[in-house]
Amino acid sequence: MATKFELPARAMAIFAHPDDVDFGSSGTLSLWADQGVHVSYCLLTSGQKGTHDPKMSPARLAGIRQREQRAAGRVVGAREFVFLGHEDGELERSKELTGEVCGVIRRHKPDLIITQDPWREYQMHPDHRVAGWSALDALIAARDHLFYADQLRDGLTHHRVRRVLLFGSAEPNVWFDISTTMARKIRAISSHKSQIADPKALAERMRAFAGATGRAWGLEYGEGYRYFELG
Repeated sequence: MATKFELPARAMAIFAHPDDVDFGSSGTLSLWADQGVHVSYCLLTSGQKGTHDPKMSPARLAGIRQREQRAAGRVVGAREFVFLGHEDGELERSKELTGEVCGVIRRHKPDLIITQDPWREYQMHPDHRVAGWSALDALIAARDHLFYADQLRDGLTHHRVRRVLLFGSAEPNVWFDISTTMARKIRAISSHKSQIADPKALAERMRAFAGATGRAWGLEYGEGYRYFELG
């Protein structure tokens, strides 16, 4: 359990779809926001295909899901939101996408990045894999001035991120006690109304999952991550 985890001054979550961070990290980020951490979100897509409604257009759904993510972020305490607007389900690992995320990192200058674990075995959703790889590729590029040097000519400066937390990891090595923020986690997830058919059942499932995560450490509720530091 992370009893003496040094809080970052600025944390950025980089993820594929609206609601990903709320399922994976909103309990931890709520704790941090309460302690003064500047939390920002970078979404690679706007979840344009996350519906079973045949009358819903991708453009309309993107607007709905962006509003839902902002509402969820306000519950958590996030201060800034970046929507890159790529197509849901069509993310591909590329130099162009890495450059976009690199620019976001250089602009917002987080000390720690939270992203999806791209190494997770049997990670089925391709967007989740690409989001994790793109975040990690971009944080390496962001630290050296010869990567995407055109960004530096536009007034940005290179920036080194030294700490990473991967959520959704099958091999976590750090856990956070979210017992005091579990209700906020559920409120944040519940902000994604377009995605939830049965809010009560979802809340019960989230409590069960967070309870199982925390139980090994004597916690009522927990969130686990793979944590590493870069030189």
